[in-house]
Amino acid sequence: MTIATILLVVAGLAGAVTVMLRHTRTVTGAPTDIRDDDKRAPRIDLARSVADFTRGFGPGHGYRHPGTADRAAVATAIGLLLDGHRHDAEQRFSQRDFTVRTIVDQVSGRHYAEVADRTDDAVAPRGWGRFYLDLDHTPRWSVQVPHPVADQHTEQLAVRVLRDSPGGVLVIAGAHRKAGDGDSADVAHRRDTVFHAVCAELARRGMPGVQLHGFAASSAPDYDVVASTGAGREGRLDGRALADALGAHGFRVCRAWARTCPLEGQENMQGRIADARHVPFLHVEFAPAVRGADAAAEQAARDIGRVTRRWENAPPAR
Repeated sequence: MTIATILLVVAGLAGAVTVMLRHTRTVTGAPTDIRDDDKRAPRIDLARSVADFTRGFGPGHGYRHPGTADRAAVATAIGLLLDGHRHDAEQRFSQRDFTVRTIVDQVSGRHYAEVADRTDDAVAPRGWGRFYLDLDHTPRWSVQVPHPVADQHTEQLAVRVLRDSPGGVLVIAGAHRKAGDGDSADVAHRRDTVFHAVCAELARRGMPGVQLHGFAASSAPDYDVVASTGAGREGRLDGRALADALGAHGFRVCRAWARTCPLEGQENMQGRIADARHVPFLHVEFAPAVRGADAAAEQAARDIGRVTRRWENAPPAR
């Protein structure tokens, strides 16, 4: 073979490999293409950033009901981002006044896509939520926070969970559960929210989720944790694994699939959509002593990680 022929063969192989890699990214749904500008992404403390985001949450203000088109557009954009179509996702998000940027978490060292509502810093925020997607691994599971601030420290517990296992998506509601008219901002119990639309899109893709809640000590004085699979049964094995891990570390756990427990989450809307899709879903309530103490919260996050790491290694059914 001549040198020219060899060079043509090498160039052809290189082109084929490039096409194959691009195709693989799209099929697997992995937004792992760290662009040149992403390599200069700001390094932030994700826990502090989430604390800053939720600091102003309170009853009676900071929420505007989204329309059907708004909810659908944000869910579609999340799907595009999961499929690696960053440019198209950014355009869709921008049309609904969301921004997308890449950040690097100082603690975990991971790149995340941060999807933020532009109105968060406005005089009258609409409170549609914030989302973080792991860019270094294929997203396989979600950790959901429907009641930030109202269920004190659940948003920080969720950051610990996200950091503990690769392949996570963090979904945080954008307002206090009592911020809107009536229960309009109580996203765990409504289908007409951006939070629910995003969780429904993740469930449609077969991605399991763990939703974190907090209860007052007087609501279940005999327990530290109430573990449930909500309205479904798909997460029973995962729920048992979580309850066993928590119990082994001294937490008193009420297992809702084995006995009657308070706060079982049967009416949780994200649990219901996961059940309809036959996707594992865990509804986990924590006492204040677990959420508010660093050592206890860190251990609880590690125990949840026993489940999320298993989810990370199991490709979702699409």
